[in-house]
Amino acid sequence: MIINPYLNFNGNAEEVFNFYKAIFGGEFPFAMRFSEMPSGAADGDGCAGEEIPAADQDGMMHISLPVGQTMLMASDVPSNMPPATSGTNVSLCLSVDSRDDADRIFAALSAGGAVVMPMADQFWGDYYGMLVDKYQIQWMISFNEAQDGKNGK
Repeated sequence: MIINPYLNFNGNAEEVFNFYKAIFGGEFPFAMRFSEMPSGAADGDGCAGEEIPAADQDGMMHISLPVGQTMLMASDVPSNMPPATSGTNVSLCLSVDSRDDADRIFAALSAGGAVVMPMADQFWGDYYGMLVDKYQIQWMISFNEAQDGKNGK
């Protein structure tokens, strides 16, 4: 298993990640804007079922940057969702080695907490879910068969 930090921003994820890239070096192995999402992805298969407003289409749906052995990842929060606030804009993204691990860990972490997005197959290829545990820590659980549990997008 690998745990990577996942950051949320209110429309400036690309700016922030270009800043980090200037400091840490490297390239973005994955960068996708909301406008590049497959048709229908934002109405049930992703983004917690929310439609992405036209004004937010240029925002980052997902961006990642390797920093040492860690993959720093982020997305912008569309304007029709609660805004990211400092202190609660960080999640732990756990990449696991199997669907069984994903389901087991998701169930255990969500006990007494709140499921934000149930485990389900997503358009980007991951089996993925989001939750807040009973201690108010935000988690993203992800399994990608093609990556066989390796980190990052």
